[in-house]
Amino acid sequence: MRILIFHGYLLRGTGSNIYNANLVRTLAELGHEVDLLCQDRDYSPPEGVTVHLPDIGRVLPVYVADEYEGFDAKPFQELTDAELEHYIDANLEAVRAVPTPDVALANHLVMGPVILARALEGAAPYAVKIHGSALEYTVRPHRERFLPYALEGIRAANGVLVGSRHTGESLFEVLADEPSLRERTRLGPPGVDVHRFRRREPDLERVAARPAADWGGEQGTADVLRTLDPSRDRIVSFVGKLIVSKGVDLLLAAWPLVVDRVPDARLLVVGFGTYREALDRFAHALRRADVDALREIAARGRELEGGPPGELRHLNAFLDTIGEDWLRAAPAAAERVHFTGRLEHDDLPDLLPAVEAQVMPSTFPESFGMVAAEAAACGALPLSANHSGMAEVTATLAPALPEELRPLMSFEVGPGAVREIAEKLVTWLTLDPAERERARDALAAEAARRYSWESVAEGVIDAASSPSSG
Repeated sequence: MRILIFHGYLLRGTGSNIYNANLVRTLAELGHEVDLLCQDRDYSPPEGVTVHLPDIGRVLPVYVADEYEGFDAKPFQELTDAELEHYIDANLEAVRAVPTPDVALANHLVMGPVILARALEGAAPYAVKIHGSALEYTVRPHRERFLPYALEGIRAANGVLVGSRHTGESLFEVLADEPSLRERTRLGPPGVDVHRFRRREPDLERVAARPAADWGGEQGTADVLRTLDPSRDRIVSFVGKLIVSKGVDLLLAAWPLVVDRVPDARLLVVGFGTYREALDRFAHALRRADVDALREIAARGRELEGGPPGELRHLNAFLDTIGEDWLRAAPAAAERVHFTGRLEHDDLPDLLPAVEAQVMPSTFPESFGMVAAEAAACGALPLSANHSGMAEVTATLAPALPEELRPLMSFEVGPGAVREIAEKLVTWLTLDPAERERARDALAAEAARRYSWESVAEGVIDAASSPSSG
């Protein structure tokens, strides 16, 4: 079968990029011929995959402000009408130059679906994969401009895939003018490469040995990775984009409470983004136990990543309650926080087996908790905010644990979030070692059973081939 995948971005770094890299690899392994449209000039495709790079020029429309080498990344809402039409036209030309597929997949609510609708004109059926960023950051807040494009692309699609029921309900609310949408929508979460993400000896040296220029690591990261000893250090990680909505401030604020009880705990913050500088200021404030500096960060919030000012109210609620234990532990805790910068997704199977817990503290809806599932497959406790797609991943994996340990997998986003994160990490890290090891094995086995890219690929083909029955 010839399959066209439209993804207008890179094939590394963030969730939708990783989704498509794994999807096209799996489709090729299953014997399909894949035409992939993307903007990753450095991607080396596997056999059976042909890469097409639409000539869009320097302006790369994005959902969240960020930097991409070789492009002038610009949020969709900041595009001029001429820039937007140029982007669509350039991609239309590229799709029309590709041989007509048997089925196709458009990624993101805009602009992939409308490009396939116009380019294919009914010549081949296609499905749409909804990733949360386009829905929540572009179409929802800017409906007048972008909803017509979203509706045009969705109406011609055979099927629609959402990573979670939460994303589906959000989609139905935003696209309420499309009455058949609910019947054509089905669950299609990302998968986990369970052959690579599994319990095994970590290989931190392999990651550290790579030149920093190759993977975006921050100065000193290689030395940190080489000094980590999973038999001694109790490693907790955050993996994700460094933006306000990922809630990293909640985890950093909780860290002194963790180190106060677990002195050998270390926190790895893996990722990059526009909030990185503010998080560095946060760490320096911890080092000085400077509550006033933290209050300034909490007061400015999104302003520190280039957006409008907005209070981080849950952080402020915690700052109102800090006591001597937190002030005493903060300087030492700051020394046990390490920012790695960008790591490639291919590095995570070597890193995550060294991790005992992975925290996903997003305060904004997530379509799926991919990192939580990958961490669980490596035997790490996935501690996630109890909402949106993250809650659905938690609900899927929680039955693998004894009932008394299941609450350790989630926390409520609210005034008590910081203390709840700390308490659950401390409980997990101080658990009887034999009990914790049994729980880690159980999480890994359940993740391997529940997720595989083969089933994801089959679901994409099925969604494009025939409308869902609901």
